Amino acid sequence: MMTTIDRYRDEIVNGPIVKTLLWLGFPLMLVQLVNVSYNIADAFWLSKYSDVAMAVPRQAWPPFMLFNAFNMAISTANMALLSQYIGGRRYEEASEVASKFFTVALITSLAFGLTYFSLRYPIFYYVIRSPPEIFDDVMSYSAIISVDLMLSGLSITYSTILQSVGDTRTPAVVGGFSALLNIVLDPLLILGIPPFPRMGVAGAALATVASRLGGVIVLIYLTKRKFPELRIHPTRNIDRLWVLRNIRIGGPVFVFHASNSFAFMLQNALINSFGVVVAAASAIGFIVMDLADAIMWGLTMPVAIMVGQNLGAGNTSRSREIAYKSSLAISTLTALGSLIVFLTGDSLISAFTSDTAIYNEALKFLQTFVFSLPFFTLFFVGMSVGRGSGHTTVPTILGIIRLWGIRISLGYFLAYTIGLQSFGLWLAMALSNVVGGLGCIAWVRFGNWAKPVIR
Repeated sequence: MMTTIDRYRDEIVNGPIVKTLLWLGFPLMLVQLVNVSYNIADAFWLSKYSDVAMAVPRQAWPPFMLFNAFNMAISTANMALLSQYIGGRRYEEASEVASKFFTVALITSLAFGLTYFSLRYPIFYYVIRSPPEIFDDVMSYSAIISVDLMLSGLSITYSTILQSVGDTRTPAVVGGFSALLNIVLDPLLILGIPPFPRMGVAGAALATVASRLGGVIVLIYLTKRKFPELRIHPTRNIDRLWVLRNIRIGGPVFVFHASNSFAFMLQNALINSFGVVVAAASAIGFIVMDLADAIMWGLTMPVAIMVGQNLGAGNTSRSREIAYKSSLAISTLTALGSLIVFLTGDSLISAFTSDTAIYNEALKFLQTFVFSLPFFTLFFVGMSVGRGSGHTTVPTILGIIRLWGIRISLGYFLAYTIGLQSFGLWLAMALSNVVGGLGCIAWVRFGNWAKPVIR
């Protein structure tokens, strides 16, 4: 009798590539659109609270990303291991890997959440140098969001386990539920609609934490109910082989995410150096960009699942075909989304600000950055191929060059040495996407990644 896991595996290993990509990716794309919608809701309601309050979440995100880097790294490693074991129908070994993954993620999430809370003052005062107009709000927001960091590890763990099986719908539905709860809570807590007090940015953070907690509880319940074959429990059996595989596969990814977060902290420091108007404009610009990004994020994740399971099943040539066809399909869709954002961007920006200076700066950001998004898609397809295959070093190196060599170093040179100011930062960001995308597509085409990492 074919089990639920067998049915998912059969579709991924034998089904039509583009159809399977869309089957797996459409739920993730929808949930990303929902996630974007709650980011937009955050920004919208914060803009009603204060013209510059919408900049606060963007200040807190890079250090959050730094302390979440370890969980992202072991998520990547265990995505490769789980998907390849499932592709090879080795479900008992998949259960053992999932239990080790859960145990380590639980411990580290708690530790990193407490660390983020303790170090937030020197981070935002000395490193990111948040503008004084919003510094107190950044401190309040980051204090509460440190709890979200603790919950994020569990959310990533169970989403990764389900996605490794090929079930992208359950994390998508749960993510949608969580995002909708956040959207409902935002105006109540930010603006203080009775019986709730007016909490401003602290209210936005509380809404995020409450919605994340609800999502984690539902994810754990549904995983146990849908896939009883996967027995996930705390374990002391963290063996040497599993640790070494996590270091080999996840180590480069940890370096990538950690270096990304430092780069984004420096990027924020550069942006903040031009004042709160530019900081607010960049927050609006990134929110608008997120609409086009939703297609990319939703459709690149299935590439890792499909590549991993096919390598585990011994389908090397099909794994390469998946990478090629996904690159073409997703970059085309992202180009369409970028065009729509370009044509409607002025209206979207107007929804968040009536300040002329902020509007003009956000429009400059949008018009400079938007057409680099298809290349950003190619970069993330390469990252997903690395995640699924377990060969993550080359995409990591390309990612570091993209951020540190171009976005930060070139951005500083254009902004300050050449004197282009904020436009130099926006231009360097766009160029970083072009270089990263071209580098990753070359690696996908010519690199030696199409071999499994399991024995």
